[in-house]
Amino acid sequence: MLRRRRQFDQWTVITLGIILVYIVFMIYPVLSLLLASLRDASTGAISLKHFQKFFSKSYYMKAVINSFKVSVSVTLCAVAVATPLAYIISTVRIRGSSWIRVFILISSMSAPFIGSYSWILLLGRNGYITNFFKNYLGIQTPTIYGLPGIVLVLTLALVPLVFSYVCGALKNTDKSLIEAARNLGSGNFKIIMTIVVPLIIPTILAAGILVFMKALSDFGTPSLIGEGFKTVPQLIYNEFLGDVAADNGFAAAISVMVVAFALLAFIIQRAISNHLAFSMSALYPLEPLPAYGIKNVLCHLYVYLYMLIALLPQICIWVTAFRKTKGLTFDEGYSLQSMKTAVSQMSVSIRNTLVFALSAAALIVLIAVLVSYSTVRRPNPLTNSLDVLTMTPYIVPGSILGIAFVSAFSRQPIKLTGTALIIIIVLAVKRMPYTVRSSTAILHNIPESLEEASLNLGASSMKTFARITMPLMKNGIISGAIMSILSIITELSSSIMLYTGRTQTMTIAIYAQIIRGNYGLASALSLILSVFTIALVFLVFKITGNKELSY
Repeated sequence: MLRRRRQFDQWTVITLGIILVYIVFMIYPVLSLLLASLRDASTGAISLKHFQKFFSKSYYMKAVINSFKVSVSVTLCAVAVATPLAYIISTVRIRGSSWIRVFILISSMSAPFIGSYSWILLLGRNGYITNFFKNYLGIQTPTIYGLPGIVLVLTLALVPLVFSYVCGALKNTDKSLIEAARNLGSGNFKIIMTIVVPLIIPTILAAGILVFMKALSDFGTPSLIGEGFKTVPQLIYNEFLGDVAADNGFAAAISVMVVAFALLAFIIQRAISNHLAFSMSALYPLEPLPAYGIKNVLCHLYVYLYMLIALLPQICIWVTAFRKTKGLTFDEGYSLQSMKTAVSQMSVSIRNTLVFALSAAALIVLIAVLVSYSTVRRPNPLTNSLDVLTMTPYIVPGSILGIAFVSAFSRQPIKLTGTALIIIIVLAVKRMPYTVRSSTAILHNIPESLEEASLNLGASSMKTFARITMPLMKNGIISGAIMSILSIITELSSSIMLYTGRTQTMTIAIYAQIIRGNYGLASALSLILSVFTIALVFLVFKITGNKELSY
């Protein structure tokens, strides 16, 4: 009895409080979404008519199939491109490799739909590259529209994520294993396939499911370059916010099925990863070594060619932002007209983006640090339940999370729709799993003996946490907060379901300008967003002391 009483302390209260927050702002919205999918809006009775409607027309099922085509294709392509890239950077001495890592990260620090817009400017029907090949070489370039274009854009946006994960795994690979295999007569290809790949498979699977989820939830890219290739986020958006006949119940039913499919994919990935999981400590980690001859040429060519393709959309936006415009068309020459218009007319969107991102990041850091401390330092059934709850947003696409919040908080006793608060909470909830995991990793590297010494000297658990643990986690917390801001300011899928004229963010403003054909203003806003993200990336580098980011 005494032991149980001692366990019920301040941290138990904090854990219960966070669980309550998750029940209100995660479980309740998801259950509201499920209830909306089963309710007949006209009678209020429980009905399966929304699901019957879905399966009665192949059009709806085709959108789901299209989404999985995109997600699987992007996952395979991202892994196929990023894994060799990470292996080359980790094992071969490439000229300018430190800056290449920076450029790889910068190339991913924008919303995928902005990449879509860039490729329209480059390879669209009147794009720069399209016109060059047509006018000077008489060659018709492949179209950027449809499934190939969607896969290209999302692959380039998500390759850095897989690259980051695989580089981390290769750091933990002991080069003595490779040297032993080489001494036994194995060639490079056999070493890679029989030693390196099996060692990094769990990491590739972890990165792959993350890519899969991000591709599945992306709204902007298929909307801009799909041209009839409908995916689930578009279908949900049209059913939820349709101008002609919006059907919230049907949108909820589609959302429920997508979450079920995503959950199944997540469970399969975790089962395979757990089966293949192992622990390894590299006494002699891999390091880049000089390569010679054709191997050196091919490695440099692969890395530099990827960098050129990955940075091309960013360069395109930066150039377009300074082109003269006449109405909705471009004029000859360059000017600051679009930049001035962006700053003057879109100041509210810029302000909203910064305020929402900072507010959501503060919530994320506060809750993530408390969750990680509870789960790592005080493991018990209660904190284990909290750990599971924090992973729930991981499997819910952003657009679906937005709809769930509207279903839950569009009426009293908690009415949040139309407010800035609902957007801030959704952004915080969606990003939370990643920050919890990074905070947990930081905490595992802090010796528990330091806290035990403080407790033995008479300090309370809360004072120990504030005076010992938090200062040791400081750099990781700050970099985690900045990474949260980076992901939040480029988010579109969930906020587009929730915004009003007063709560418009930069990504929504950019998307709206692209839809209107106002490419000059869209480029200017994109450039401002890029400047913010690049500045934040270098700030993380300054704090952490290395040129790597944790997603």
